[in-house]
Amino acid sequence: MSSAGPLQGVRVVDLTAMVMGPYCTQIMADMGADVIKVEPPQGDNTRFISVGPAPGMSGVFVNVNRGKRSVALDLQTVEGKRALRALIESADVFIHSMRFKAIAKLGFGYAEVAAINPSIIYTNCYGYGRRGPDADRPAYDDTIQAECGIPAVQEQLTGEANYVGTIMADKVAGLTALYATMMALFHRERTGEGQEVEVSMFETMASFMLVEHANGAMFSPPLGPAVYPRTVAPNRRPYRTKDGYIAALIYNDKHWNAFIKAVRPAWHVDDGDLYATLERRAKQIDAVYALVAQTLTERTTEEWLTLFRELEIPAAPLRTPDALFDDPHLNAVGLFETVQTDYGPVRFPGVPTWFSRTPGRVRGFAPELGADTADVLSELGLAAPDADAVLGSGQT
Repeated sequence: MSSAGPLQGVRVVDLTAMVMGPYCTQIMADMGADVIKVEPPQGDNTRFISVGPAPGMSGVFVNVNRGKRSVALDLQTVEGKRALRALIESADVFIHSMRFKAIAKLGFGYAEVAAINPSIIYTNCYGYGRRGPDADRPAYDDTIQAECGIPAVQEQLTGEANYVGTIMADKVAGLTALYATMMALFHRERTGEGQEVEVSMFETMASFMLVEHANGAMFSPPLGPAVYPRTVAPNRRPYRTKDGYIAALIYNDKHWNAFIKAVRPAWHVDDGDLYATLERRAKQIDAVYALVAQTLTERTTEEWLTLFRELEIPAAPLRTPDALFDDPHLNAVGLFETVQTDYGPVRFPGVPTWFSRTPGRVRGFAPELGADTADVLSELGLAAPDADAVLGSGQT
């Protein structure tokens, strides 16, 4: 069993910012890759968007950039570009989140990077794929949520169009960029071939939403609208109990029969019950949710949790994100990892996956802006004058 991680020996040149790309490369760093975060002299804007222990070290930035090395380069300068080319020569992965025109203008499009290192995996993280009419449109999580249909289905569910309370598009797209990059690396290991990879937020989230919502609209002629009815049923919500709330899904026939037998709700009919099978319940799921809601008000949350555990029906109390830090299960499996830093101990939500031989781990705190510039440039054989120039004193 090695603590180095399955990506030990992989070098990643990371020109991403905000969350989509950095979340992708954060996981690479956790898994042992040497992730070199290349930032402009003013830094990644995410350094400044939330609370943190010091200026430029916001909590969001610290979490998605942990375990990386920061190199500050002014890519408008000759020396900054020279340093980046030297980094590319030694890299396995080049990943960026600039719009196509911007990265091309700097001279680091795929053709230029592949000319330096033909075996490199070059990953583009875009808002919209560059082969469509929306290429080079700016994109953020909120706008992509809107375009992929999240507020629309929330309106069906709650009666009001809303975003979901997490930056879902950024994170799902980041995970997609990760698996796409890893697949390209796997192909390279088999064939020696590098290649270009493109991941866009809009296409990713359209595919993500249509996993279940494509439904009847996939067929020709359509068998129904693009919606999975259960997820937007107005009565699909946490159930009110005698003293609070509970989340429960009495879904398959085994769960349903166990619930009916143990509780005997007043609305249940023994013979020819309209809700006896999953197929019947699915056709009138909102009515089913309403009937269960009526029954769950009769006992306390803890009483229902106890019964549902006995019946092996999925159920859970409602928790806040704060409560996750004290969750007995998460602590038992060791999800959280504490890193000692100059700002005191920092408790990170760590690696959610488990490997029997090459487990990942939090590699360390997030870097201060440019903290590793001198070391990395030295590794590249660039002398001190070059190090000064890459920070902005050179000329384009």
